[in-house]
Amino acid sequence: MFPDLSTLDLSPLENASRLLFAIPLTPQQGHRFQPTGFPNLGAATYRTKDGASLLVESAQSMANRLELTCWNERTQGPTAAVKGISHVRVERRSEFLTDSMLEAHRINSPYLLEGKDKEFFNLLKKELGGLEEGPINRRVLASVLLKYDVGSLIHGVFLAKKELAGGRLRLARALSAFIEADGVQVAASGGVKNDHVNPSGETKSGFGNVPFARDEFTAEKITLYANLDLAQLRGYGLDESATRMLTLLALYKLRVLIDGELRLRTACDLTPKDPKRVSATNLEGWKLPDRSTLEAALRRAIDDCAGQMCQTTVRFEDVLKKGKEDELKKGKEVSSPVDGSDVDDSDVDDSGADDSGADDSSAGKD
Repeated sequence: MFPDLSTLDLSPLENASRLLFAIPLTPQQGHRFQPTGFPNLGAATYRTKDGASLLVESAQSMANRLELTCWNERTQGPTAAVKGISHVRVERRSEFLTDSMLEAHRINSPYLLEGKDKEFFNLLKKELGGLEEGPINRRVLASVLLKYDVGSLIHGVFLAKKELAGGRLRLARALSAFIEADGVQVAASGGVKNDHVNPSGETKSGFGNVPFARDEFTAEKITLYANLDLAQLRGYGLDESATRMLTLLALYKLRVLIDGELRLRTACDLTPKDPKRVSATNLEGWKLPDRSTLEAALRRAIDDCAGQMCQTTVRFEDVLKKGKEDELKKGKEVSSPVDGSDVDDSDVDDSGADDSGADDSSAGKD
């Protein structure tokens, strides 16, 4: 007789406000790895009481990676394990364009709210009506987000448009993660982009041989830190079945991330040292369940909440306009947004900032 995995016991979490993990990682091969980089900054190095440390992957980037654990690139939709969760699909000319699960600001994406087709925008505005003044009713906000985009309840959202309850509705991430390395040292190397046709060609046009320097790192310790805010999930005021589903969905995302490939960049391919033994650091004896157990429990939880969620399709047929940089090049004045939509970095992805895939045979800018 096989156990019923769909009845996973979460009672040990009932009195915990957080669920914290510190998961040791190691490079798949060798010792070197390439960290994330930021414009005009490069690698984010800093000093701690234990010496030199390094940010390998930011919370913003990890939020996007966690969301992608439930996305099927081939079908352009949620994976079978989470089929039935709420999300908003965007189509252009009857073809897939994007989805709230892929957008950095999720349900606050301009492809959902800024298009000429205002049907979804007006629907959202109507359902959020009454939250313009006074204390924000988190239960109403949470129920609307649960209905249309459950990922916003886990990964955070900032509904910045003034027309949506005054532009003041926001939720912090309930599930956050980042990767740090300690005891780091620079592993300097380099190479050259070869031009066998014209080695002395004009380099600014892409010709000629171009030597470059490259900084990677080694570390005594690499750790993936994860934090699930159980108190925030309970604080939404949703019913027991919805709260259970959110908890299982967050745990499932973390498990899939750990079990999957942590190839963050061309030269940053990491793996957990012991993926089968992932224990909470603040709840003695509690281990993250395996993928099959979480998937079975999550499938049942999603079915139990089916009546509270829907799948929406929005059409974006607007002209894709040029950005600020192009306008400035033309000598036109560009005003800054005033609705606050540019100040929310909740899930701006920095992971690709230095990921050109550069190696000894390519251009030298990492």
